[in-house]
Amino acid sequence: MAELKTDILVIGAGSAGLSVAAGAVQMGADVILVEGREMGGDCLNYGCVPSKALIAAAAAAQTHRQSGPLGIAGHEPEIDYAKAQDHVAEVIASIAPVDSEERFEGLGVRVIREWAEFIDDRRVQAGEYTITARRIVLATGSSPLVPPIPGLDGAPYLTNESLWKLRDRPDHLIVVGGGPIGMEMAQAHRRLGSAVTVVEGQRAFGKDDPELAEIVLKKLRAEGIEIFEGAQAEAVRGEEGAIELDTSDGRTIRGSHLLVAVGRQVNTDGMSLEKAGVERTKSGIKVDASMRTTNRRVYAIGDAAGGMQFTHVAGYHAGVIIRSLLFALPAKTKTAHLPWCSYTRPELAQVGLTEAQARKEYGGRVEVFRFNYDENDRAIAERETDGLIKIMVVSGRPVGASIVGAQAGDLIGFWSLAIANRFKMTQLANMVVPYPTISEVNKRVVGAYFSPRLFENPTVKRIVRLVQRWIP
Repeated sequence: MAELKTDILVIGAGSAGLSVAAGAVQMGADVILVEGREMGGDCLNYGCVPSKALIAAAAAAQTHRQSGPLGIAGHEPEIDYAKAQDHVAEVIASIAPVDSEERFEGLGVRVIREWAEFIDDRRVQAGEYTITARRIVLATGSSPLVPPIPGLDGAPYLTNESLWKLRDRPDHLIVVGGGPIGMEMAQAHRRLGSAVTVVEGQRAFGKDDPELAEIVLKKLRAEGIEIFEGAQAEAVRGEEGAIELDTSDGRTIRGSHLLVAVGRQVNTDGMSLEKAGVERTKSGIKVDASMRTTNRRVYAIGDAAGGMQFTHVAGYHAGVIIRSLLFALPAKTKTAHLPWCSYTRPELAQVGLTEAQARKEYGGRVEVFRFNYDENDRAIAERETDGLIKIMVVSGRPVGASIVGAQAGDLIGFWSLAIANRFKMTQLANMVVPYPTISEVNKRVVGAYFSPRLFENPTVKRIVRLVQRWIP
């Protein structure tokens, strides 16, 4: 049994772990990285990257159908589902070298492709190695949550991990779960020619503003997707190509394939966290604001920490703990400025408080301002007018932004910056954006804040009249 010692041991080679390993080794720390599965983690192999690649293929297909209003004869495209999946695989392969074992070994990281298990509070077993580390970072990510639906254990089903192995297009895809993964894959498969039915036990896009979510749902239904909300999946039966799903509202849905997309669970099985004194909660590993676990030598970041499960949040966590790991400086995470986006068309993005959350927290102090995409010239030119932006403002500072529409995921970053730095609306008003761009919706909603203060203010009008009388 080989004994190894290191400054920092990173367990998990997804986006969180890779960010810590790369940053730490390049600043002079000795780093060992342990990964029992694929380099790049869920995001590269099963999540963000393949899903967005398939969404791109689906968008290309949809362009053929809806180009008529632009003067281009629309038609039903000829779709080769296997080639669309080849496109997905090629995208993954193109990005994989950035996350590869070879690259990280080239940076100076020792990479061990084994499963990790704690021996005690600072030692980990990984294959033939016993590793003693000054600091340990748990970046183990998450896996698809498979709910205890009666019959599911005896019926074939897909998750976001197995979906990419399909070569034949599903005739009728049943999706259990109306969150981002479920709804993105529902629309992608509908646009690629499958019939699609979504079953959601509560409300689709449940974490987002209901008014904005409804704009997306209306679009999805218009494309032919059946969406049943408030309907629990109660039983599953069948075989591949012939699946039946019973719901709590009395329906029996028949399809060819079943995709389970009801959420994620943190990967900690087999790690013997109790030997290290690392406590778990219902959602993940227990951490404080500095991402430290109940063992002061051990940190948990990304999905493992049980909070917001997004790649960009994992990267943010990594950046925060680097300060503690390398420089022994205090650093704490914040959540108010962390955005998310569902990449349906139209996209649905959020940062900070929704309107309902802001009104609950601030009561009558909150002001809500809106701007519609159908008043944006670029959106009109490209016939992308299904959209809306709302901002929530308290004491002259934005505390939340909700966007549905084209490029919502790109636009929301502006509001993350504003909230993170506690910008005032007067500062945001100084922004100038090119015309015509979709980004003007950000500028125009800021203008909506100032319009009543300037144009409907009698004091302002009196001052203007006085000035006009006295200037030569």
